[in-house]
Amino acid sequence: MDHTRAAKPSATAYRNLAVATVGFTLTFWAWALVAPLGSDFKDRLGLSSFEQSLLVAVPVIVGSLGRVPVGALTDRYGARLMFPLVSALTIVPVLLIIPARNSYLAMLAVGFLLGLGGTTFAIGIPLVNSWFPPARRGFALGVFGMGMGGVALSGYFTPRIAEHGDNLPFIVVAIALAAFAVLAALLITDRPDRPVPADPLTTRLGRAGRLPVTWELSALYAIGFGGIVAFGVYLPTYLKTWYDLSPTDAGTKAAGFALVTVVFRPIGGWLSDRIHPATVTAAALAVVALFAVFQAFDPELYPIGTICFLAMAAGLGTASGSVFALVSQVTPQPQVGSVTGIVGAVGGLGGFLPPLVMGAIYSAKDSYSIGFMLLSDLALAGCVYAYGRMRTAKPV
Repeated sequence: MDHTRAAKPSATAYRNLAVATVGFTLTFWAWALVAPLGSDFKDRLGLSSFEQSLLVAVPVIVGSLGRVPVGALTDRYGARLMFPLVSALTIVPVLLIIPARNSYLAMLAVGFLLGLGGTTFAIGIPLVNSWFPPARRGFALGVFGMGMGGVALSGYFTPRIAEHGDNLPFIVVAIALAAFAVLAALLITDRPDRPVPADPLTTRLGRAGRLPVTWELSALYAIGFGGIVAFGVYLPTYLKTWYDLSPTDAGTKAAGFALVTVVFRPIGGWLSDRIHPATVTAAALAVVALFAVFQAFDPELYPIGTICFLAMAAGLGTASGSVFALVSQVTPQPQVGSVTGIVGAVGGLGGFLPPLVMGAIYSAKDSYSIGFMLLSDLALAGCVYAYGRMRTAKPV
């Protein structure tokens, strides 16, 4: 019943893609509201570095894990219900930050609820996947994936808005989410012939979890998107520590890294429409492996170090886009949401171990070289596996 294979995307498909991408961007901004103000909370509440890290990490962990049930619920109820619902519910923790700001425990509880904003990834992927024919799906999924730039927008705009009023960032984001929830309710439509599973949520998650391809894709996405998350979290610290940059300069360069990953995500999807996405993934991870080795030798930041980081950003962004083009090829259509939820969760969680490893290695060895060599090894393993195994994977 794949009459869509030869069809061109409709205007409705592009409308859904545009609205979903805006929603993904806004909810990701909300998801990342705490991190840019982390130092403010640290000073306000007298937090240790670990307590500050935990405060920043809670929304990300919950948002990553929450993609699993939200993806399965999207398979069942559709994005037309789930996108406006999750966007509207995210307003609650955004506004709760205001009364919770002077209590660490209250902020942890609000951070837990704020994780809801990070789950919209698992709503948009099956929506976009259903509307676009296979020949255009990679690029469309890559465009939707650009919504992860909401984290970079939050990092840039949230502190600047806060300069005009402590509570202003939360009010602005809440209003934006409310406006989007209305817009989504009016404009997002599920495909009429969308397959709707009748099985219970636990059954569908179990079935998705039993698909070998779910965990193969999860491992690849943990390297690609997990690498982006890890650099987003740790790159400013690395640049300040190793290259003696000011916090502002380090933050600006880290934002540049994030921007490159956002730009290259749709390029990874676009290439996957023309070349097998497993081949694109393998090539992108090979680039990451190569330049991680160069960076392990601690080159000067200008120009070699900068080239290494931009090349790794391009490779990780491309791999993030191509892996989800691969999801749409090797996953049975009714299970795309469930599989997306699991893959997205593992990808998000994949970004939390590397910063801990890098910090531990630096504490022990006063060097980051071992950490970059480990990244190279991991990317090379993903490259070999993507090329050797995933090119022949088929839906089961």
